[in-house]
Amino acid sequence: MPEIVRCYRQKVPASRFIGIRYGEKDRVNLGYSFQWHEWLNTNRFASLTALYTPEFLSVYEDGGAHVGLMRWKKNEPFEYWIGMFLPAETVVPDGFDSHDFPAADLGVCWVRGSEANVYFQEENCNKQLQADGMRIVTDEQGAYWFFERYAYPRFIEPDENGEIILDICHFIAE
Repeated sequence: MPEIVRCYRQKVPASRFIGIRYGEKDRVNLGYSFQWHEWLNTNRFASLTALYTPEFLSVYEDGGAHVGLMRWKKNEPFEYWIGMFLPAETVVPDGFDSHDFPAADLGVCWVRGSEANVYFQEENCNKQLQADGMRIVTDEQGAYWFFERYAYPRFIEPDENGEIILDICHFIAE
């Protein structure tokens, strides 16, 4: 059973998310694991990792992580992006999409469990962040943005019980 083991506020700088945007038509067996395998098997992240700067990583803790970014707004198509947060001025490579984010506060939850059960915990994390006094916010168009952050080594290296930690992040009010 997954467990939320840590919740905290994180300030992040303005950034440009660069990746590929997927929609409902791209789901395979209800999810996007097919696309993740495609990214990993073709080493698609390498071209994004090459765009980091040491300065960005020094001000964006876990900024080098792979990310599953989601956008939800009632009566609009759901968006699921795979990619990475990069410095705000980064030039978008051919074949990728982007979305710019201002400097912001994140509500971060660490969800610990087996890899099979740490996913789909966004609503539980939303509730926990609110219980901890954080207010989830929308963008200027009224959409909610939130993401799964696959931080190294928490997500990659299982603990002694074979469990990993997936970060689930929501944008929150200052």
